[in-house]
Amino acid sequence: MSVSPDEIHEAERLAERLAQLPEVSGRGDAMHDEAGTLAHALDDLESSCRRLLTELLPKIREEPLSNEELYDVLLEIGEELRHIRYHTRDPEFFAYLEEQTEAAAGG
Repeated sequence: MSVSPDEIHEAERLAERLAQLPEVSGRGDAMHDEAGTLAHALDDLESSCRRLLTELLPKIREEPLSNEELYDVLLEIGEELRHIRYHTRDPEFFAYLEEQTEAAAGG
């Protein structure tokens, strides 16, 4: 999937805006652009959620699918969920989500 120049500029603008937050910019350094990472994560999260809501979930609800086709769609849903999970773990800003998960699990 290619990214349009407008989408690149939009992501850059979001990164610039996020960099203004001390809670975001304070997590980055010369080797890690937290604002850019977070902007990219949010953009990919939006795409994954949109695909789940507009394509994959309607497909399993509305289309008559064979068991094999249904299984394939479930695997696609799993891949989107894995992608979402990655993008909630990649930015340091969302590290507290993992800490809460570990605490809830007794870790």
